[in-house]
Amino acid sequence: MFFWPIQGVILPSLWTAVAGDRPVADQHDDPGHITWGWKDQLLGKKVWYYARILCRRNTIISLRLLPCFYALSPNYGDPEQDYLDQYQNGTLTLESKLVYEALLREGPLDTISLRKAARLSSPESTSRFNRALDTLQMELKILPVGVAQAGAWRYAFIYDLVHRHFPELIEQSRPISENQARYEILVNYFESIGAASFSEIQRIFRWGKSELQGALQQLVRDNHLLPEVELQNQKEPVYALNKLLETREKEAF
Repeated sequence: MFFWPIQGVILPSLWTAVAGDRPVADQHDDPGHITWGWKDQLLGKKVWYYARILCRRNTIISLRLLPCFYALSPNYGDPEQDYLDQYQNGTLTLESKLVYEALLREGPLDTISLRKAARLSSPESTSRFNRALDTLQMELKILPVGVAQAGAWRYAFIYDLVHRHFPELIEQSRPISENQARYEILVNYFESIGAASFSEIQRIFRWGKSELQGALQQLVRDNHLLPEVELQNQKEPVYALNKLLETREKEAF
């Protein structure tokens, strides 16, 4: 789920679960913002996995599903070498490399200290530093594990390396194939939302077209989903949770 709802993306959010289906309030004293305190208090507690992942937004993932997401990441079991291979292959930016190496060298750091350690503290480096943070989180290389009273706002995330914070994750994900990982993630996704079009799913997970088609076809063969379902006010057909449609048919009779 997302921490806050994202416009145009259908996925549960912690805000909506607590505050109802309404926009995130600007007022800091809105009762719905109790979710902010919950999030901060649980960082690093290993109750869930929190980081910028889906759609580059703050995402909450259950620890049960975390190995599936890790199995789809560009991490191949050697965290001190994988990032170097990516950098040499041109799939990891210099800024991402510098941020990762700073955490590898120094241990957990708050955002302000991390910028200094990565030599990206100049005003001109702000956007590149933030992009590096997003990229490394999306690739499940780093994650926020706490909050420090640092910076002008006296509030800054503390970041650590994923493989250091979750040392068991590499072995947990090793036996999971990419096909299995997509399958399990989609099962849980459809349990959460009921129905979605191909383009909606692709927008959230950003998987290759053929890989996504293969996973969806397997779910159809296993009777989890029904394809080509027409919904009112929906521009394209959707895949729908089979048991949801069966329940509606029974209620109709």
